[in-house]
Amino acid sequence: MTEIEVKIRIDDPKAVREKVLSLGTVVARDRHLEQNVLFDFDPPLLGPGGRALRLRTAGRRASLTFKGERQKSRSFKVREEFETQVRDPKQMRKILKALGLRETFSYGKHRTVLRKSRLTICIDETPVGNYLELEGERHEIVRFARSLGYGRADFITLSYVEMIEDRKRTGPTD
Repeated sequence: MTEIEVKIRIDDPKAVREKVLSLGTVVARDRHLEQNVLFDFDPPLLGPGGRALRLRTAGRRASLTFKGERQKSRSFKVREEFETQVRDPKQMRKILKALGLRETFSYGKHRTVLRKSRLTICIDETPVGNYLELEGERHEIVRFARSLGYGRADFITLSYVEMIEDRKRTGPTD
């Protein structure tokens, strides 16, 4: 599967949620805490190639996701993605470690998930600020962003990991 997404920095998650709901979206999952842990080999084999293996837990739910290298795109983050549900995240951690992988990065965020047709809209409260994440087809992303008053100049294609690492290197900009 190919993932196509962008992030847009927002100030007020509650106000954006109301605006997004007014555009005919439905809440797929209300605000919840997600814990994300990235794994790689030692020495790293995935990260240097722009790939990632992530174990995400949210309450009793968990998923393991492989993200491939980024494809060329000026305005969108495009990459291959494979994801599966995990029943027992603790056991999955043990399996990954037994395979020679180690935890390389972790972060938490609060996320609200909404949907409109095939477009997934997430309101994320992260350690580096609040973001609207739009995932779907390019034209759906652009159309929905415009309906909220945003354009391609507002699109961010960095991952949260990259943003958090940048913040650690450069310090807060706010």
